[in-house]
Amino acid sequence: MTTPPLLRSLPLFPLGTVLFPGGLLPLRIFEVRYLDMIGRCQKTGAPFGVVSLTQGAEVRKAGAEAESFAGVGTLAAIREFDAPQAGLMQIECVGTQRFRLHASAQQKFGLWTGEVETLADDVTMPLPDDLQHTADALRRLVDTLEERQRSQPGEPVRLPIGQPYQFDDCAWVANRWCELLPMQVELKQRLMELDSPLMRLELVSDLLARTGIAK
Repeated sequence: MTTPPLLRSLPLFPLGTVLFPGGLLPLRIFEVRYLDMIGRCQKTGAPFGVVSLTQGAEVRKAGAEAESFAGVGTLAAIREFDAPQAGLMQIECVGTQRFRLHASAQQKFGLWTGEVETLADDVTMPLPDDLQHTADALRRLVDTLEERQRSQPGEPVRLPIGQPYQFDDCAWVANRWCELLPMQVELKQRLMELDSPLMRLELVSDLLARTGIAK
């Protein structure tokens, strides 16, 4: 049995959201603790870890409550990088692999680092017939967004879903809906942590039915 790799001193980025594998995450970086970290990740091609805040705020403020975050996060790889001015970076990341946090420590200037164990990728699994409607609804949404993008060539319309599309895979369809549906961060975190992509998609299907998006 292969032992999952341990990553030591992984820089962590606590956010008020949940990053799923395959998901896109745009960020504006202006805090000193993250400017250096993102600069190093960009130069070396190293990932950083996105973890969902359970207490505290994304931006440090005097007198604010201490930051704490979930024990399962997702590695983020920088795929677009821009530094339009001093003290500001604009990046877009893609989620790659989930990890479990074993220990964390806050460094001198407020940056969190962690010792993490990477988790196995979701098993590729075709959609069962009774859940095919979730993929059909997602495909219609993507088609609508792409048509809007084509009809506004002079305006930058960024799609919230990146290619390659995998409408035939349980995990990919479930993850994209988890990102798009309005739900509490705590629920998104629980869905992301599920080991079964089929169970994740079944729960997403229930949410879609409740909202009337897909039945």
